[in-house]
Amino acid sequence: MTGDIGWTGLVTSLVLVGVAVAISLWRRLGLEQSMVWSAARAMAQLLVVGLLLQVLFRSRHSLGWSWIWVLVMVTFAAETVRRRAREVPDMFVLGLAAFATSAVVTLGVLFGLGVFPLEARALIPLAGMMVGNAMTSTVLVGRRVFEELRDKRSEVEARLALGLSSRDAARPYLRSALRTALIPQIESTKAVGIVFLPGAMTGLILAGVAPMKAVLVQAAVMYLVLGSAATTTTVVALGVSRRLFTRDHRLVPMTRSADA
Repeated sequence: MTGDIGWTGLVTSLVLVGVAVAISLWRRLGLEQSMVWSAARAMAQLLVVGLLLQVLFRSRHSLGWSWIWVLVMVTFAAETVRRRAREVPDMFVLGLAAFATSAVVTLGVLFGLGVFPLEARALIPLAGMMVGNAMTSTVLVGRRVFEELRDKRSEVEARLALGLSSRDAARPYLRSALRTALIPQIESTKAVGIVFLPGAMTGLILAGVAPMKAVLVQAAVMYLVLGSAATTTTVVALGVSRRLFTRDHRLVPMTRSADA
């Protein structure tokens, strides 16, 4: 089978890391150590995950353990979002709410409507794609809403002075932030199959799955990614906006972060 490359093939593929390191040395980029470390870390993490999945899939309680795994992924993602957007208030709580909502919506559709069978072998990879692909958009929209309302404070306060509620005063800035966060994912979805073949489809084809079956799986995955990004960004955008206004519709003080 094409996908069975074995340990020899894996070691041989490290030549490509060597190529990247050689280019860094040649152009004096200073990225050699980062490249080697990232490659080693990725391999270690994948091996640990692979071993855990092997044990989990053989367990009689694999589905229950899989849901626990999903909970850990959602929590870790929320913490990652918090660290990447430290200036945004309550970002951990907002991230947790966003990823949990996305999990309910996207996994509910895929498993509840029978697109994929509800089993550990499907749940963990799909949840991982849902969380992983939505993280960048989630961080981006949180920071964007915060920066828009902070940098355009005078405009927002003028809208409030005209009698608009905090929700109405913030609406155009939320719309701008959501568009900024979602457009990259939309463009990526447009380019699937023409500009590039995504990882899920490529992996299935290399594993020997018929191309049309791989296409159907990849299409469902892309819809999962788009839906999850839209859900998480909306939850975070609305949550950040609410936390930046008081109950009597005044904009709270905001300062620039140290690394801004």
